[in-house]
Amino acid sequence: MAIDTATATHLPVNGSASAPPNLAALAEATDTRYILALFVTLAGKPCAKLVPVEAVDQLVSDGAGFAGYAAGTMGQQPKDPDLIAVPDPRSFTPIPFVRPGLALVHCDPHVEGKPWPFAPRNILAGVLAGAHARGLTVNVGAEIEYFLVHRDPDGALRTADAADTSRQPCYDARDVTRMYDHLTEIAAAMNTLGWGNYASDHEDANGQFEQNFAYAEAMTTADRVITARYLLSVIAEKRGMRATFMPKPFADRTGSGMHLHLSLWNAGGSAFPDPSDARGLGLSPTAYSFIAGILEHACALQGVLAPTVNSYKRIGATSTSSGATWSPRRATYGGNDRTHYLRVPDHHRVELRGGDGSANPYLAIAAAVAAGLDGVDRALDPGDPGATRDDGDTLPMTLLHAMDALAADPVLTGALDIAGPGVGEYFTALKREEFFAWHNTVSAWEIDQYLTAF
Repeated sequence: MAIDTATATHLPVNGSASAPPNLAALAEATDTRYILALFVTLAGKPCAKLVPVEAVDQLVSDGAGFAGYAAGTMGQQPKDPDLIAVPDPRSFTPIPFVRPGLALVHCDPHVEGKPWPFAPRNILAGVLAGAHARGLTVNVGAEIEYFLVHRDPDGALRTADAADTSRQPCYDARDVTRMYDHLTEIAAAMNTLGWGNYASDHEDANGQFEQNFAYAEAMTTADRVITARYLLSVIAEKRGMRATFMPKPFADRTGSGMHLHLSLWNAGGSAFPDPSDARGLGLSPTAYSFIAGILEHACALQGVLAPTVNSYKRIGATSTSSGATWSPRRATYGGNDRTHYLRVPDHHRVELRGGDGSANPYLAIAAAVAAGLDGVDRALDPGDPGATRDDGDTLPMTLLHAMDALAADPVLTGALDIAGPGVGEYFTALKREEFFAWHNTVSAWEIDQYLTAF
């Protein structure tokens, strides 16, 4: 049964929302027997309880309880009260292609009856409410790149398709055909859910793929990214493979991005087009100010878009086996040119290319929108397309540099704190700890470089 959830969490420009559907009725209509009540941590880990349909009314009235400290990066200590995951019925997603009778629903964590400020979905909701207060709706499309791999007993990774070995495998019809069963199962799942899958392709690296689906309102797209990662992982596992969204699993290959296509809409439609644009991109002053805001906050924004140590192996890459890295190193913008941090494919949207597969979609979208809206509020001008502004355009070289930039940016830390104070400080502290945990590990490179050098 096709379930179209394209407007599942859409809020009209006036900020009001239609009454949410009845979760029990949705479960009955789709022959659902069990529901995954799901939320994600700040680090992007999906957490869920499996709830039988017989307890759906209790799930709606009481939520699902979790020990937040045990779940992971949720701003809690062992002594703290339970996180209560409150389901959003508008996000109900039947997934019988994973298991017959299974569905999932995205949840908003609460503590003692109040939305928990460290919950990524609550953070995005707060930023989007700010857009709605300005008379704007945010639409987002997401490109999810990933590798299909095997991991050997010694820990080494290898491409799941042993025949995928060419120097320039991007779009290779033969590689796509060999992965036909996996790709078409994912595509069919997306279309069954009404997501509008319109292409599946082999990406630039051996073993790397992407499946595209239609854009939607920002919260809907963020939910779909989490759902898609889950589906890709479990469907790959059925065929003995691993799907990884790690930004740079292979040092000599292109990394995996998560590009975001962003647009603002008002009561009259898209706020971006302007056919009289003298700069030639067909964009309105609002669009240019949105671009300028993202560029101004780009270094801090990378702390959210590229939130792992491994992210900066992708951003800092100078070459790959295919001949290009496809990851920006400077905060610039331009037309239909994939070398820019912000690409303008057409006059309805901008493509933010700084994010990668480790990004939490709720936080990434929230931070990008907050940066863009700051530009709109201040009527910033990004300069001419392709222009290099100053040395501040260079993106952070490590996670530590990105955390320093994020901590010093009150607009983006304010976005993380929008549901309650302390989240920005907590997030940057976690990521600094992650950097130093990696930094304190002796690598094979160091042994090779220094063991007999002195």
